[in-house]
Amino acid sequence: MSFSFFKARPKTPQEVARSIKDSLNALDTKTVVEVKALEKALEEVEKNFATMRCMLSGDGESEPNMDQVTQLVDEVCKEDVIDLLIHKLPTLGWEARKDLVHCWSILLKHKVDSKYCCVEYLEQHAELLDFLVVCYDNKEIALTCGLMLRECAKFPTLTRYILESASFVLFFKFVELPTFDVASDAFSTLKDLLTRHQKVVSEFLTAHYDEFFDLYEKLLTSPNYVTRRQSLKLLSDFLLEAPNSHVMKRYILEVRYLKVMMTLLRDSSKNIQLSAFHIFKVFVANPNKPREVKIILSKNREKLLELLRDLSPGKGSEDEQFEEEKELIMKEIERVSC
Repeated sequence: MSFSFFKARPKTPQEVARSIKDSLNALDTKTVVEVKALEKALEEVEKNFATMRCMLSGDGESEPNMDQVTQLVDEVCKEDVIDLLIHKLPTLGWEARKDLVHCWSILLKHKVDSKYCCVEYLEQHAELLDFLVVCYDNKEIALTCGLMLRECAKFPTLTRYILESASFVLFFKFVELPTFDVASDAFSTLKDLLTRHQKVVSEFLTAHYDEFFDLYEKLLTSPNYVTRRQSLKLLSDFLLEAPNSHVMKRYILEVRYLKVMMTLLRDSSKNIQLSAFHIFKVFVANPNKPREVKIILSKNREKLLELLRDLSPGKGSEDEQFEEEKELIMKEIERVSC
């Protein structure tokens, strides 16, 4: 029997970054020619990710050494490890992906010399963000990519890039994917992108108004109940916010969007009806309604009044306020003339 009186020397941050890089590169199909070799390479990646997680967040008994954390974050950027972490995602096993998601948040949030080193890396290699978005099409890693994208969305520069990128339009496809958990996750990411940084979103909506709302109309009129309900709620969340008041004022001038809200007022779901009312009322209350809007309201006056009379939020503290708003809107509809 042999005994070891010495523990293995802990790896330095530089060695950890290098080990991660080497093990991820070993996943390359050019070097992995056998199943067993791939399995061994994946085990090595998993082991290195566990080491990275321990160095970044501690081992459960002791807190992380912040100097080592800073050095590791710095090395991860210098060695282009972030590029590999993202591009090798489709090959990683479940345990490795779980550790990566845990580490991703720490890597992005940690400052090196007062700078978000990893965020700057992504700004300089923005195609990596496109890769993460496209990966929603791979249901094996879609949820991992979603978690990583929502961490990226906490930073305005990264949010701006994703909104402005050609890949952003893919979200309007992903939120209606047949796999419910993937579609729901994609919608969570879309919501973060459209609500976290109001100034960025306001500038985006101003610059891409027609293209964005053309796509968004398809969500509001989707045959899928969940899509209709979620997209209507999200529309209220960003359109009715003060920084987007100029966008909202433009939106409520358009007959096509008034018709969408009128259709949603007739939805079989009470929740959708109520959500639609909160946007519909802005069209009606607008003191500067264009003639086309007045015509639509006037032609549909009786049907609208009948719908609104039957509309109620159910039991709750907001009943009284809702009824007051409804009465005002009904009176305004009665007064509308072309």
